[in-house]
Amino acid sequence: MMFKRAVFLIAILFTLQSIGQENETSNSFWNTLKSHCGKAYEGRLEIPEEDEDFGGKKLVMHLKSCTENEIKIPFYVGDDKSRTWILSKKEGIISLKHDHRHEDGTEDDINFYGGTASNEGKANIQFFPADVHTQEMIPAAATNVWWITLDEKTFTYNLRRLGTDRVFKVVMDLTTPIATPDAPWGWVD
Repeated sequence: MMFKRAVFLIAILFTLQSIGQENETSNSFWNTLKSHCGKAYEGRLEIPEEDEDFGGKKLVMHLKSCTENEIKIPFYVGDDKSRTWILSKKEGIISLKHDHRHEDGTEDDINFYGGTASNEGKANIQFFPADVHTQEMIPAAATNVWWITLDEKTFTYNLRRLGTDRVFKVVMDLTTPIATPDAPWGWVD
C-alpha cells in the first residue's frame, strides 16, 4: 500500500512539473514580449522584397497595450495605420488575431482573422495555424500559418500559405526603440 501511494505521489509530482514546464515556454515568450510594452520599433520587409504593399515603406510596430492576457501591437506601413496584431493568452496557449480598420476607425470587412497555437510553443517562437473563423472568412487562407520569433535583438512576423508560393516576413529591430507613433486608426484608449 505504501509503495502504491509513493508511486501515485511521484506521478502527481511529475504531472505538475510537466504542466509547469509546458507553460514556461509560452510564459517566457509572453513575458519577453511584454517587457517591450510602450515601446515602438522600426523594421524592414525581408520577404518578398518587391511586395507592392509593403516594399520600400517605413514599417513600425508599437507595443501599445499590454495586460496580463492581451498584447496589442499596432503595425504601421508608411502612413497606413490600419493594422493591429492582437495576441491573447489563455491557459498557456497564445492566439494571434489581426484587427484591420479604415481611416475613420470602422472595421474592415476582413477582420479578426488569425489562429491559435496548438501547443505552448517555445520561448522564442510561437506558431498560429489558421482557425475556423479565418477559413470561413478567407477560404484561400485555410492553409495559412503565422509565426512570430522573438529574441533580444529581433521580432519577426511571418506568414506562409502552405501549398502556395505565398510567404511574408517582417523583421523588427528591438535594439533601438523609436519615438512612439500616433494611435492607429480606430484606437480608443
